Amino acid sequence: MNLATPAIRRQVTTPPAPASPFPYNPGSLLSVLDLSVAAVSRLLQRATALEHEDPIVRDRILAKRRIALLFYESSTRTRTSFELASKALGADTTLVSNLSSSIEKGESLKDTGLTLRALGAEAIILRHNSSGAAWLLEQSTRLPVVNAGDGMHEHPTQALLDLRTILTHLRPGIGEVGPETLAGVTVTIVGDILHSRVARSNMLLLPRLGARVLLCGPKELLPEQAARSGPGIEIERNFEAALAQSQSVMMLRIQAERLAGLQLDLDEYKAAYQLTGQLLAAHAPSAVVLHPGPIIRGMEITAGVADGIQSAILEQVTNGLAIRMAVMERALVPSEQEGGRA
Repeated sequence: MNLATPAIRRQVTTPPAPASPFPYNPGSLLSVLDLSVAAVSRLLQRATALEHEDPIVRDRILAKRRIALLFYESSTRTRTSFELASKALGADTTLVSNLSSSIEKGESLKDTGLTLRALGAEAIILRHNSSGAAWLLEQSTRLPVVNAGDGMHEHPTQALLDLRTILTHLRPGIGEVGPETLAGVTVTIVGDILHSRVARSNMLLLPRLGARVLLCGPKELLPEQAARSGPGIEIERNFEAALAQSQSVMMLRIQAERLAGLQLDLDEYKAAYQLTGQLLAAHAPSAVVLHPGPIIRGMEITAGVADGIQSAILEQVTNGLAIRMAVMERALVPSEQEGGRA
């Protein structure tokens, strides 16, 4: 299994790779690999600029542009963040979910996307339970598609907001970012990495900025092949040893909805991999604690750590709004700097 591709175990067949590298809309963001390091830097800088922009000026950027949020999975942080980000730029948004549309009647993703385009949607933000769904929708509609999480494949905007949070704490005041920005930084990702699109996007993004990514978890949720997903990625099974090497630690929930067929003792998992205040104080007293949510308090992380002084979890949520404003501007406002795909 190669964690760098959408071809994930127990997942639907992924559409074949496109014939040419970039045949789709230049505003789309399907993977963090769609962005060069320079483009990542521009997005981060633009997120900061938009965050501090006069709301009256900001409201004109996407004034009356039509954005559809197409969500096949439940979401709180991502959906609300994208909706607020789009509206902050002046866009009109509409939410389409699988429980309140013809999707429930069996309509295909392609037909739903084409319907939205026919109704005037200019961009689609998609969350779907199948890896490769964002690529398929983009190919079908030729609209800018922003991947808000597709199966066990990727969640690019989450990785971008995680990066912004890490930079705020470990590289405060930095302007442009480059291949050495996070040199000497170890980010440890702990938990259900097998099923995590968040982990995958971070694994594909952070090493490109110089970070070392350390993966930690049981073999059932972290196969050995994960270390071969790319440069700068290593595995450490011992949680305490991993914490001792970490400048930032990202806890992941166990995705119970994707555990069919796996034998996993949750009590044993909790004993081996739960982040407690005692462990944090002993092995990583200055590490920045992250979690993409939803948090299962008392399982992968204690309430004391989630609410503690080392936690940047709510900062991640706030950073998501700024990042997604920049991403939606990129989707609908061409940039001469991008020169097509970033």
